[in-house]
Amino acid sequence: MILWATAALVALGFLIALEIVARRNGVAGPIPAQAREVIFPPKPGPLYGGLALTMVVLTWRQRFLAAAFAIGVDIVFVLVRWAVDADVPEDQYFGNGALWAILGCAVVAITRRTGPERLLMLKGVGLGLLLVTGRKTGDAWLLITAKTRPTVLDPYVAMADHALGNPSWLAGRLLRAGGPVGTHVLDLVYAQLAVAAIVVALYQLRNVAAERRFPRHHLVRTFLLIGLLGPGVYMIFPVVGPIFAYGPGTSGTGGVEWAVADLWPHTLPPVTVPHPVPYDGITPRNCMPSLHTAWATAIFLHSRKGPRLLRFAGAFWLTATLGATLGFGYHYGVDLVAGVVFALTIEGALRTFDRGWDRSGLQFVAYGTAVFAALLAAYRYLPMEMATHPWVSGPLVLLAPASVIYGYVRTTGRWEPEAAPALRPEPRPEPA
Repeated sequence: MILWATAALVALGFLIALEIVARRNGVAGPIPAQAREVIFPPKPGPLYGGLALTMVVLTWRQRFLAAAFAIGVDIVFVLVRWAVDADVPEDQYFGNGALWAILGCAVVAITRRTGPERLLMLKGVGLGLLLVTGRKTGDAWLLITAKTRPTVLDPYVAMADHALGNPSWLAGRLLRAGGPVGTHVLDLVYAQLAVAAIVVALYQLRNVAAERRFPRHHLVRTFLLIGLLGPGVYMIFPVVGPIFAYGPGTSGTGGVEWAVADLWPHTLPPVTVPHPVPYDGITPRNCMPSLHTAWATAIFLHSRKGPRLLRFAGAFWLTATLGATLGFGYHYGVDLVAGVVFALTIEGALRTFDRGWDRSGLQFVAYGTAVFAALLAAYRYLPMEMATHPWVSGPLVLLAPASVIYGYVRTTGRWEPEAAPALRPEPRPEPA
């Protein structure tokens, strides 16, 4: 109870602080943005995913009631909006009911439950609201990065990316040559990353209602912590991505006036001395590290103990996410390297916290943090050396995540319980 209460207070304090910073920068904060969706059309997001996470603490009868209530509320909202001829996008018609159902579970927990039952239901409500509010928090973070960082460091990252052979340029050309089918598949994977995370999380939390407790470690914790800490790095290392800094932007024309040059994906950026460049006050500086890569890595890790189909899906989602981030020009190759190291370090820290901060876990977290910091420092202060000596810098850049992967596997492997050897049956004495 103390741990959950502390987590709730920290989350509330963070939301209030982010709200203050957002308002000072003329940006809508996460608290009113979430509150207005009780009545107004909700923006696309994981509202029903949050309800699904909340329902892991309910019995099957209660789940059916909560789902029916959510759908019924949404039907009422849709009929009212049709009656008044409200101009609402199609993807914003549904979602209010899910939020109402989550809040309804909170009311039931407070008014109709006591003791451990109340605490468990409130944990479920908190888990669902964290996922829902996390999206609003991320949106506010991204707008703050655009407002507070007028210059970007894309030329530095583009030079560092020469060490890897400019994979975003290669993937962009391959994706365009592959036709619309591959593009649609990768776009779906990239856009529905939260859905994949919810599926894995629901598998991990499938026994909560029966056991009346949450497992010690699950994907939602890693997912939220990545989203909480990642934007802080954006403030230190603002980067918009190849399609914006070296291409036309996602609209096809909007990014040209701010771009360093219109080169992506057909012409590699020339090796020149990098410098910060100004960019607009709208485009998020959300490339370094690649959080899509970090989240996909977390999904992959947490799917390893699932059934074969879930393991296959986790591997596919990671592979497709890497292809999408590069092929669509949203990230440089070195962003992905940093994202993998970032995810493994956070995952290792959470698992070490669960074990009581033992020595091997602390050593891994310290090593992962040092490697991540070293990568950022190299991208910022050694990009020309990386670009002019790719046969040396490239293997070193790839060695960094490889060493962290090895350290993670070795460290967490020690924590797994060893299977007891099967006892051989004793031979029966033959009758005399």
